[in-house]
Amino acid sequence: MRLFHSRKGFFKQWHTYEKNITGSRCGTGALFVFYCQRAENDKPQYLSDWWHQSVNVVGSYHTRFGPQIRNDTYLEYEAFAKKDWFDFYGYADAPVFFGGNSDAKGIWNHGSPLFMEIEPRFSIDKLTNTDLSFGPFKEWYFANNYIYDMGRNKDGRQSTWYMGLGTDIDTGLPMSLSMNVYAKYQWQNYGAANENEWDGYRFKIKYFVPITDLWGGQLSYIGFTNFDWGSDLGDDSG
Repeated sequence: MRLFHSRKGFFKQWHTYEKNITGSRCGTGALFVFYCQRAENDKPQYLSDWWHQSVNVVGSYHTRFGPQIRNDTYLEYEAFAKKDWFDFYGYADAPVFFGGNSDAKGIWNHGSPLFMEIEPRFSIDKLTNTDLSFGPFKEWYFANNYIYDMGRNKDGRQSTWYMGLGTDIDTGLPMSLSMNVYAKYQWQNYGAANENEWDGYRFKIKYFVPITDLWGGQLSYIGFTNFDWGSDLGDDSG
């Protein structure tokens, strides 16, 4: 079971509105997460001990990164995993699956039927059998962040791949911290002028803070901050 304040609606609108923004940008998001674990001897056999997944109903209320306020309730598949050299987080949403306000377009009302984001990272330390840690930097990764908005047609479609270097940081606290710096390759971008080219950079910091044990599970705070710069979109658009 998972209870949280959603950041996904904000995150999707933030990316969708990217084509109208030039220069450097900073975006943040956060959510509270409650995980309730089943007892080990009560776990169905088909569940993996390292690939964690869930199907969620998510409510997004009064999210905005543009002129429209958006409320919607959507279906989401979410997964995260960490095994040996492989570190993964991702989700796939069916926007407005259970309805929303008049400004919310999704799978049933001529909007995008699918929005997804995956963040696979591959440990350089483990793949090379080398300890690259120093100071607070515990482990280094080849980091990726892929974002896809299917849209209803090619003019409403986005496909973006960020790739670069990532690391986990020892904070000396219960808080977990990771940082990634990427170069961006922009495929489709809602018909904008920067399609099919390398276009800019992103710095992402993610933080995970356990708050308390609650009702047999754990209440945690998860957040991220993105800082984007170096896009030529304004110049390409004239």
